[in-house]
Amino acid sequence: MKILTIQQIIKNIENEVVFEAYAEDESFKIKIDEYIPYVCAAIHDGGHMRDDILEKCSLSNYERWYEEDPHTAEFVGSFPILIHGCDSRFEYDLNRDPETAIYEEAWGKQVWETPLSESQKQRSLAKHQAFYEVIEALIQKLESKFEKCVVYDIHSYNWKRWDRPVPVFNIGAEKIDPDKFGNYVEAWREELSQIELGDIPNFTAVNDVFYGRGYLLGFITKHFENTLVLATEVSKIYCDELTGESFPEVINQIKEGFKTAIVNHAFEFIKNETSYKVSKQVNILHNELESDLLKIDKQLYHLVKDFELLSVINPINLEFEKKKFLASNYKYEPQFKYNPLNINPFEFKRKLSNIKVEKINDISIQNMYVDTINSYFDKVDLLANLGTNKFLYNSLRYFGEPSKKDVENANFVLYCPEFRMEKEGEFNELEVVELFRNSTKDYGFDFEIETSDHIASKALVINSKKKVVIKRGVKFDRRFTKGLIEHEIGVHMVTTMNAVKQPLKIFSIGLPVNTLTQEGLAILSEYYSDSINHDRLRELGLRVLAVNMLTSGKTFNETFLTLHEEYKMAPENAFYLTTRVFRGGGFTKDALYLKGLKTILNYVDEGKNLDNLLIGKTSVEYVNTINELVERKMINPPKYYTKIFKQHQEKPEINPILKYIFDGLKD
Repeated sequence: MKILTIQQIIKNIENEVVFEAYAEDESFKIKIDEYIPYVCAAIHDGGHMRDDILEKCSLSNYERWYEEDPHTAEFVGSFPILIHGCDSRFEYDLNRDPETAIYEEAWGKQVWETPLSESQKQRSLAKHQAFYEVIEALIQKLESKFEKCVVYDIHSYNWKRWDRPVPVFNIGAEKIDPDKFGNYVEAWREELSQIELGDIPNFTAVNDVFYGRGYLLGFITKHFENTLVLATEVSKIYCDELTGESFPEVINQIKEGFKTAIVNHAFEFIKNETSYKVSKQVNILHNELESDLLKIDKQLYHLVKDFELLSVINPINLEFEKKKFLASNYKYEPQFKYNPLNINPFEFKRKLSNIKVEKINDISIQNMYVDTINSYFDKVDLLANLGTNKFLYNSLRYFGEPSKKDVENANFVLYCPEFRMEKEGEFNELEVVELFRNSTKDYGFDFEIETSDHIASKALVINSKKKVVIKRGVKFDRRFTKGLIEHEIGVHMVTTMNAVKQPLKIFSIGLPVNTLTQEGLAILSEYYSDSINHDRLRELGLRVLAVNMLTSGKTFNETFLTLHEEYKMAPENAFYLTTRVFRGGGFTKDALYLKGLKTILNYVDEGKNLDNLLIGKTSVEYVNTINELVERKMINPPKYYTKIFKQHQEKPEINPILKYIFDGLKD
């Protein structure tokens, strides 16, 4: 971090230099990512006190903390312009005028055991003066450049000292011209009142516990008539006032709330009151990837890039065990073997824990990385218990289990009338390999294709290796093959290749439980290409029922027999489906295919665009963050687009039988 003199900071502002720095005495920090007509300030965020006066202070660390405003800079840390105090308000209070900035007594307590010398006081007041020289230069620059600006002056207060209900957010507006800015005060109150804080009720008020009589608001209002200062107090619901313990979940909720509230409010103020040209809300956020984010992304990617769950849990003796099982008249219980793990689970999790994700300022992006890292903890636990009873428990924790509605939807598709029972001919695996190779010409990318005996499905994309694996020795129905190409190449390989083009590698390693979205998109491609026949529909339903049998306690053999005898699956097909579900010790992923399709169908029915779901291994849960990142030009829109999705946009044609079936799926 740079350390600059006050003169250097002011010169940077005058010359519109983008920078981030501490003042030379580290009394405050300023960040300007771009010059834009709104500022965030957290002048009481700090708690530092220099040694020569700390030894004279009669207050404990906790007593000082109690009256300071911890985490307030963190609440607004992602915005383009932020200035925050680093020193304790008990050294000098930036929200009081110079004559009263140094306390002798505060909140009924004597501050100093022995009086400060005059030189000590002057040293502290020089910091106070320097801060306001920078404030003056900053607001002067913004007003001259944009005509008006708005300052979000963020504080916190101790709500437990009040003997009546007090607001979570209080706006001090006593000194604000109601004719000039009154509507923006009310708009700010409305935005703050919309912040959701879990079980904590949000009561927001104007001039309830504080009136906006602080020096920062007064100084700016006195010197700059076209700048609105919104002195905003947050009650310390985000910590235990009596112990100093912080509540990270509530802090994050406040950060999320402030991000939405400030973006909404500042956008309207800037659009209506300033000369700054803006068309979208995201345009008022900084659009460059911060260095800490890139470092964290790189660190995470290098740690997990070779972590390929499906390639590890596929049995290496699959065909051998199939022969033994079928030869035993379905009485033998397969004993699957797996490749040894290439990671040390404990060491891997320790390295995950060392990723400093809290350094990501933008709370939406931070949450996406936190959730992704947590998902890898679950995946590691899954693999660490490969082949044991604990594997199923960890699979349930990560992928979940079929709900009652999922089972009802599976039974619904299973009992639909038969259709497309006639066969259109078959391809062998070599013909399918060639068809897959030809499909690349439509997309303009290359990938490796190989055949293998060691997969339970007919085809598999290995994302980390940009490879498609085709099952050896299997015949492929011609209609099914059309859908398989759309599924594996048009979706899975398209998202793999789009992820390669992203500056953030998180979209290559995959967002949490991206299976739901990715397989939903893949089945949608089969649906739009009209390649789903009765057998494929039954397979999707039976996958859900097989997982349900697994989670209900049925054995491999019992599940196989149910699929074979009750649902009339051919022995080999029933074996492969049962293996898909029981591999590793119990793998519940297959319950997500039908559920994923319904999720994507609902998404499309809401009029939402599929484009940004194709930028990598995404999840619908994070689509708002993904859309924002694309709009801010921090990540790229998809270079490759699923061919059948484009065709459907241009000429939507849906098979009426399939439409009837899929419309009947319950939410």
